[in-house]
Amino acid sequence: MLWGVDKTLGKAELAPGPNNPVGVAWIGLSKPDYGIHGTPDPGNIGHGVSDGCIRLTNWDVDELSHMVRRGTPVDLEE
Repeated sequence: MLWGVDKTLGKAELAPGPNNPVGVAWIGLSKPDYGIHGTPDPGNIGHGVSDGCIRLTNWDVDELSHMVRRGTPVDLEE
């Protein structure tokens, strides 16, 4: 799901830190490769630049990550 990743590799590794594509936190959902995560570019929040994930500012995803635990139900509504 990441851009510019060699598809022949078994997995891609993201460098730690707030400037990687998923920001400061990744909260995985039950669908593989989808999650709630931060972004190094908060100006893009609210614009269609994601591949299906839910993007938050780094400060919001950091706060959310301290409020949930593995197994917390997530209901998405339109």
